[in-house]
Amino acid sequence: MTTAVDKRRRPMPRWRDYGRPRELVLRYLLLLFALFITVGPLLWQLLSSLKGAGEDVFGSGASLFPHHPSLRAYREVFAQVPVWTYIRNSVIVALLSITSQLVFSTMAGYMLSKPGWKGRKLVWIVLLASMMFPFESIMVSLFLSIRDMGLVDNLAGVWLPGFVAAINVLIMRAAFLAVPREIEDAAMLDGAGEWKRFRHLYLPSAYGAILVVTINTFISAWDDFLWPLIVLRTEGHFTLTLGLARLQSSSFGYDQRMVMAGSVISVIPVLVLFVITQRWFYKGVSSGAVKL
Repeated sequence: MTTAVDKRRRPMPRWRDYGRPRELVLRYLLLLFALFITVGPLLWQLLSSLKGAGEDVFGSGASLFPHHPSLRAYREVFAQVPVWTYIRNSVIVALLSITSQLVFSTMAGYMLSKPGWKGRKLVWIVLLASMMFPFESIMVSLFLSIRDMGLVDNLAGVWLPGFVAAINVLIMRAAFLAVPREIEDAAMLDGAGEWKRFRHLYLPSAYGAILVVTINTFISAWDDFLWPLIVLRTEGHFTLTLGLARLQSSSFGYDQRMVMAGSVISVIPVLVLFVITQRWFYKGVSSGAVKL
C-alpha cells in the first residue's frame, strides 16, 4: 500500500524518461511551431493595436513591439462606432443560438440514442450527409427563405440558420449512448418515466458534451461574419464582427491600429469563455463527445 511518505520519496522523472533527446527536441520544436501559428497572429494584433500614432504597423520600418504603448486606438474605436450596440446584438444572437441548440440537439440526440424505432438509421445517415455540404452551397436558397419570411435586416434572420446543427445532435447522441443500459433499466423499475429519465439520468451524465455544444455554438454565433453581412442592412442591427469590419472603410481613415483594436475586442469574449471553461471542455471531449 502506497503511503503519502512513499509518494514524497519518489524520484522526480528525468528528461530521459520522456524519450530520446532527438525525439524530445523535435517534439518541442513542433509544439513551438504550432504555438507560433495559432497564437502569433493574435499576439501581433494586440501589439499592433497598442502602437502610438507615429509608429508603423506595416512596412520595413515597422517593429513587433510598440515603442510608445498607447490605448488610443481602443478609445477611438469606442468613440467612433457603437461597439456596445454591436455587442448587445451579438449576445442576443449567441444566446438564442445556444438555447435552441441545447434544447433541440439534446432531445434529438436522445431520440437517436434509443433503439427500436423505425427510421432511426435513416435519420442518422441524413444528418451525417448534411454535414458534407458547405454553407455556401445553400446560402442563396437560405437567403430567399429568410426574405420570404420577412426576416431580412432582423436578428431573427441571423439566428435561424443556427437553430440546430447536425454535429451537435451527433455529439449529444454519442454522449447519451455512453450511459449504461442497466442504469436506465433500474430507473424504469423504480417507476421513472421517459421525461424523468431524460431529465435526471441522461442530462447529468452528458454535462461535458452539453458544455462542448455550448462553447462551439457561442464561438460559431459570435464569430460569424458572412451570414450577418448578407442579411443585415442597418447599423443598429449589426453584430460585433460585422460592425467592426466598418473600421476598414475610408470613412474612418483606415487606421490600422483601430482595425487591430477592433479585432482584439471581438476576440476577448471568446478567450475569456474558453479560459473559464477549458477544464470542463476537455473533459467533455475526452468523455466521448467526438465519438460519432
